Formats: sequence, C-alpha cells, structure tokens
Amino acid sequence: MEQEKMTRKLYYDVVIAGCGVAGLYTALSLPRDKKILMLSKEDLASCDSMLAQGGICVLRDESDFDAYFEDTMRAGHYENRVESVELMIHASRGIIEHLLALGVRFEKNEDGSLAYTREGAHSRPRICFHKDITGEEITTTLLSHVQKLGNVTILEYTTMTDIIEENDTCVGIKAVSKDGELLEIYAPDTVMATGGIGGLYRHSTNFSLLTGDACRIAKEHQVALEHMDYVQIHPTCLYSTKPGRSFLISESARGEGAIILNHKGERFVEELLPRDVVTEAILKEMEKEGTAYEFLSFEHVPENIVREHFPNIYSRCLEEGYDLLKEPIPIVPAQHYFMGGVHVDSDSQTTMAHLYAVGETSCNGVHGKNRLASNSLLESLVFAKRAAENIMKERTKYESNYNAACR
Repeated sequence: MEQEKMTRKLYYDVVIAGCGVAGLYTALSLPRDKKILMLSKEDLASCDSMLAQGGICVLRDESDFDAYFEDTMRAGHYENRVESVELMIHASRGIIEHLLALGVRFEKNEDGSLAYTREGAHSRPRICFHKDITGEEITTTLLSHVQKLGNVTILEYTTMTDIIEENDTCVGIKAVSKDGELLEIYAPDTVMATGGIGGLYRHSTNFSLLTGDACRIAKEHQVALEHMDYVQIHPTCLYSTKPGRSFLISESARGEGAIILNHKGERFVEELLPRDVVTEAILKEMEKEGTAYEFLSFEHVPENIVREHFPNIYSRCLEEGYDLLKEPIPIVPAQHYFMGGVHVDSDSQTTMAHLYAVGETSCNGVHGKNRLASNSLLESLVFAKRAAENIMKERTKYESNYNAACR
C-alpha cells in the first residue's frame, strides 16, 4: 500500500525509452498532436549514437544498388533478412536529404556535392560523414529539433525497468528516476530504443550504461528475441591499460589509407575486409607474437586528411601520448555492436501488440551475422521512421473501426 502511494502515474500517446538517434527520429516522425514522453537512462549526451565516428551509408545512385546490397549481405554472411536490407537501401537517400534539411553538416566537395568516404567491406565510397564525429553531429541536430517540439517531454536519469502488459498487449512501461521515484507510464504505444549491450563487457567502445535492458524485459514477457549471440568486435580500438570505455579508431581511417602492422612492422591482413575477418586476423597475430596489441599506421594518409577528417582521433591519440603523424598507434579489438536483439518485423513491431523496438536493441535482420561499416546509423533512422509510420497507421485503423462500430 505504501509503495502504491510512491508510484506516480503518467499518461501519454507514445512513450519512448532511449534518446539516441533511433528514439529521437521516432519522436520527430510522429504527428505534432501526439503527446510523447522520452526517457534517457543518464544525461542526453550518454548515448552510443554520439560516439559513431565513421559516417552513414547512402545509395549514391540506382546503379549502386546491387553493389551496396551485395556488400551488406556479404558482410553479414548472407544471414541478413533480404526485405530489411532492400528497405534500408531504398530509403537511404531520403534519410540523408532529410538530415541535410534539418541542418546536419555532411562534408561536401567544392562543387557542393556530398563527399563520400570508404570503409571496410564496401566496394566503393558511399559514406557521408562530418569529420570523425558523424554520430555526434547527427544526434545533436536531431536532439535540437526534438527539444523545440511542444508535444515532447524528455526525462533524463530515468530508467525503464519493465513494461506494463495487459491481455498480451503492451500498455506502457515502468521506470525509476534518479531519486528513486517509481513511475508507471501508460501509453497506447511503447517504443524501446535502449541501445546495445556493451556495458556487459570488460572492454567495449560503448557507454557502460548500455546493459541490454530491453532484451531482458522482452525475455521476461516472452517477447521474441533473435540472434543473441551475434556480437561484433571492432578490430581497431586504441590500446590502453586505463579502465573505462575503449576509444574507437574509425574504420574510415583505413578507408583513407591507414594500414595495420605487427611488431615487426609487417602488414598481415587486408585492412578493408569485413570487421569480423580483420578482428580475427589481429587476434591471431597477437597470439602468435605474444603481445597485447598490434599497430595502425597513418604513414600513407596525407597530413591534411588526418587533420581535417580525423581531428578527434588525432587529438585523443595526442592525449594518450601518441602522435599518429609520426608513429604507428597501438590498437586492439573490443566489443562494439550487437546485431541481435528484440525480434521485430519490417515495421519495427515486436511479437507483442503495441510494443516496438528500434536501433541497436532491435533485430530486424538488416545486419545478419556481422554489420557492414556505417550501416548502423542508417538502419536506426530508417526503421525508427517505419515504427512511427506504423504506429499512426494502426492508430488510424483502430479509430476508423471504432467510428464505424459507433454508427
């Protein structure tokens, strides 16, 4: 009885757990007359979307479709869901154009056209980018627009602890604030956008707060999960003995000419192979040499490219005592991305009615067994938009049937 008094009940049209690009784009894609509540587990800056360095893929033109499709499928060991891959690629140009309209500052050529970079397992350059902080650029831009919306409320330091289920249908979520206040948030539709699982690993490029919350809750309610063992290890993270999050060295560095070396200064792997292949090669070389790391050399990357395209990486390496313009930097693989998650269909709907999952916490099959570089931001945005559209389509269908029954 005492606990009941401590629980505050809130009522919204849609509740979204998570404030990364997937959660933010879902909110932006919903009608302005819908009352939306968003929850952030910690502060708004502590989401993995902020950490994405390399960029976001786009279909350059229709002639690129087959190659982009094959690159994605091959990287995913052909375990990808074909429908999802096709939907993502076809939607990519519209997403990029919308981001540009919102004010995202992608790098451009002198003639004003988009500049593209290349990363591992891509057959051609097709990645839009902003320096080496593309994720931060996109996330902060989306956040600035969401914060201007009068229909959206954001609660920071508020953690989803459970969903509210009635008659096999999700009717909201339970949450707890930083101060311990218990919340019951009721909404016709719930969207889980809580990110990956990096916080469960000792060495990860993720924030430690990412602990697979949505997956745990889904399992407790018999909501289907998929490929929970499909975890991506990124091959090039800055080696450090310091505790805390591993610092990623963007794959686009290798796309611009950086090479991987062993302790003898020898190349031992083709740098632009899929991530899992490069990771395996580095780990084998480390075992062979009996070392804790190998090296990444920027010797063949022009200095202006380093300073203009990778200013954040260059600065961080200097802080750690390495001048990558003068010497190779020590690198080691670390957990980076989760291809599995809460099973969803092509509209981001889970196996429970009115419960959606978007972003890294979901599994729509786009990535298969191994994600192609720079497909994560695109996938999050494409399927966040589809979730919002499906929410409104189902809402319209329900209201239409209700009105017909009342006549």
